[in-house]
Amino acid sequence: MKKMVMVLAVASTVLAANAAEEKLDTLRTYELQNVQVVSTRAGQKTPMAFSTMDKRQINKINHGHDIPFLLSLTPSVTTTSDAGNGIGYSSLKVRGTDPSRINFTANGIPINDAESSQVFFVNMGDFMSSVQDVQIQRGVGSSTNGSAAFGASVNMQTDAPSLTPYVRLNLSAGSYGTHKESLLFGSGLMADHWSFNGRLSNIGSDGYIERASTNLNSYFLQGAYTGTNTMVKLLTFNGIEKTYMAWDYASKEQMKKYGRRYNPCGEYTDADGKKRYYNNQKDNYHQQNYQLIWNQILGQGFNLNVGLHYTAGFGYYEQYKMGQKLAKYGFAGSKLKSDLIRRKNLRNDFVGGVYSLNYEQGRWHASLGGAINRYSGRHFGNILSIINPTVTNYPGKEYYRNKAVKSENSVYGKLNVDLWKGLSTYVDLQYRHIGYRIQNPNDEYSNAAKNGWLYDEKYDFFNPKAGLYYQFNPNHAVYASLAISHREPTRNDFEGHDIPKPKAERMTDWELGYKYQSATLSAGVNLYHMSYKDQFVLTGEINAIGEMIHRNVGNSYRQGIELQGAWKPSDWFRWDANATFSRNRAKDWTVKNGNGKDVRFGTTHLSFSPDVIFNNIFTFSYKGLEAGLQSQYIGKQYMTNDDNKNLTLDAYFVSNVDVSYTFKLKSVKSITVGATVYNLFSKKYFTNGYAGAGYDDNGKETSNWATYSPQAPINFLAHLSITF
Repeated sequence: MKKMVMVLAVASTVLAANAAEEKLDTLRTYELQNVQVVSTRAGQKTPMAFSTMDKRQINKINHGHDIPFLLSLTPSVTTTSDAGNGIGYSSLKVRGTDPSRINFTANGIPINDAESSQVFFVNMGDFMSSVQDVQIQRGVGSSTNGSAAFGASVNMQTDAPSLTPYVRLNLSAGSYGTHKESLLFGSGLMADHWSFNGRLSNIGSDGYIERASTNLNSYFLQGAYTGTNTMVKLLTFNGIEKTYMAWDYASKEQMKKYGRRYNPCGEYTDADGKKRYYNNQKDNYHQQNYQLIWNQILGQGFNLNVGLHYTAGFGYYEQYKMGQKLAKYGFAGSKLKSDLIRRKNLRNDFVGGVYSLNYEQGRWHASLGGAINRYSGRHFGNILSIINPTVTNYPGKEYYRNKAVKSENSVYGKLNVDLWKGLSTYVDLQYRHIGYRIQNPNDEYSNAAKNGWLYDEKYDFFNPKAGLYYQFNPNHAVYASLAISHREPTRNDFEGHDIPKPKAERMTDWELGYKYQSATLSAGVNLYHMSYKDQFVLTGEINAIGEMIHRNVGNSYRQGIELQGAWKPSDWFRWDANATFSRNRAKDWTVKNGNGKDVRFGTTHLSFSPDVIFNNIFTFSYKGLEAGLQSQYIGKQYMTNDDNKNLTLDAYFVSNVDVSYTFKLKSVKSITVGATVYNLFSKKYFTNGYAGAGYDDNGKETSNWATYSPQAPINFLAHLSITF
């Protein structure tokens, strides 16, 4: 904390020299900015594992890739990209837990979709260009707003109000028609209190996978009033995306026949027997976010944060479907099959507020906060065309319509007390109440809209956390913590379930760590054991609309050791590395075979959970020149939970090289020109897939199938940044 204050003080001095008319203290402005995240973030003495990326670290790698790929070199993270080049539909896992179990917030406000609990990064194109810093807490983490964190929580803080005017242009271009154009601007401080800043962005790519094109348009606008003890900000940011589907993946047999870039999405056979692809097999979505944030320093150690938010979304995707039974689409009594084009629509509204009252004085640090949120989602599908001349009464036929409403009320209290020199204790208690009503989670023909609520569920969770942190000298510290968390099922978990209904999950997370810090070397080790009851795990299979299926598994665990280190022996060289060695197991995995008989596999590997993850970064700096070599190793991953060695993702090792040069001109504050080469050694590898197998009554495999998501071989991006 002292080092941070020194850095901010230096920044304040520099800015004051460049803007003598500025009367507001820069350090005070940053203090006010941090009020909004202090209650949900881990601090120096919080006994848990976390990593923080600041603005400079983000800018060094932010050339157009999605958020998961900008976080990919932090500990215990794996990523995947449907398009194969990190732009479009992408996701990340932490400690093997899938994306729906990772909590994301922006300025303490939930970002996860309330129903699926996913974050669709494709709706947040170039958002990281407007982020000041991001903290990734692994495990349960500290209490936050929104869905519970079962693998990690990611807390993003957007840019602080601009105190000096600026205009910045960021440009990137490279392989597979990839390009990014971003214009960032700030007014500087006006009339001693007011400031405005914003961003306009476009990102586009043809994708490595055939036809996996992406077009992302977005903006970020912020107006702020800053007083001596008050900051009020109004933010709005949006994302408009149009993405050709690439989420069906391809089998190895198909790739052998048609090539690694083969994309079966939109494929059909015309009347002449020729293979065609539907041009509009695309996902379209517009997401609009609004945040109103009030930060207030109350005096005598107290500060207050209140945030109101509203997110509106509308979108749809079209699909060409071959050989469909028309009876499934509401044509009662029909025995016809036909190709058809359907459109699946979603409209949703998410509104609510978050709050926190914080106290920091002497050896006491405390927060009282919570959230009140409500989500409303409407799902409906239309038939656009039936490729059968005998069927004429269909224009715009709606074959399903249903809705869901989800509400959440939560409150937490946190206390960190210095007991005596070097030793502090941490207590964090949270209560969450969730009400979730669903008419029908299945996107198929039904009378759900007329039949009321199929599910009307209520959940009450108490999530306690506690730990100790001991700094036994200026260089060494140890910590230990215990946390318990629960989370409700998502919409997809209810799909296809009648009896038994999906169960809520429970996790107990033990963490034990050590940190070392000196002028040239920092290092850390963290041991974790996450024990689950009724954990939802990916089965490897997909449902009728192509989404991955989760299933409750009775008892399971994830345990491991995370190692981190950074060595800077000189001004021109830095070496960063981290590694995770883990064991991820289901204790009694059971499946039903085609005869309806339970087949037990005993203790098995959890799907998509590598036992080894290793990241290595070499950075070389000399005056304005900077070069880096980044390498990542991901161990073998099972695609199912039955230890089927025929259904795995092989281990892979990839490296990226980045070179940039920054200089100044008389009329320009700075110019940075550079290039990044991804997958330097052109490794052919897969990061995701779908799979399943059939077994006889004795557990012997009778059949299997699998599709894979190939990633791009060697590719590059050139990038240019100019700041005025």
